[in-house]
Amino acid sequence: MRAELRRVDWASLECGCGDSAEHVPLLIETIITAETPRDMIGYTLDGHVEESTIIFECTPPAVGVIMAALAGDLSAPARDVLLQTLSFVAAGSGDYELDTEGAGLGDGCRTHAQEGFWRLVQLGLTGTAEVAETVADICEYFELGGDKAAFYQAELRERMRAKTKRGRRV
Repeated sequence: MRAELRRVDWASLECGCGDSAEHVPLLIETIITAETPRDMIGYTLDGHVEESTIIFECTPPAVGVIMAALAGDLSAPARDVLLQTLSFVAAGSGDYELDTEGAGLGDGCRTHAQEGFWRLVQLGLTGTAEVAETVADICEYFELGGDKAAFYQAELRERMRAKTKRGRRV
C-alpha cells in the first residue's frame, strides 16, 4: 500500500479541497494506521477524495491505494472509513467527468475497484451486516464482477439480512 502511495505524483493532481493532492497520502496513511476512531480525528477523505459522491482528479489513484490497503490488516474503524469512502466514490463514479488523458474519472475508479473485487467480496461475506451492505452497494454502483455481480450482490444482501435478524433476536 505504501508503495502505491509513493507511485503517484500527488502534487500534480487536483484535490477536492481545491489545492494539489500532495496532502492526500498523509490523510490515507493516518486512516489506515488508526486503531480507533479517535486516532482519525481531523483526518478525513471527505472533501479531498470525494464529497458526497462528487469525485476529483485525485480519486482514481486514491481508490487504488484504498484497494491495496483493504488487502492488508486494518483496524475495523479504518476498514469502515475506507469502505464508506469507496461507497461514496462508487455512487458518484457514473458522472464520467473527463480527466487530463480523456478517460472518465469514474472508469479509473472502477478499474482499481475491479482489481480488488475478490477482496471486497471476502470482506462482505466475513464482516458485519453493515460491511456486507456497503460492499454490495459498492459492487452494484461500480458494476463490479461482470456476470458474477448479481450472484455476489445477492449473497452479500442475504448475509446482511441474516446478520441483522440475528442481531435483533439477541
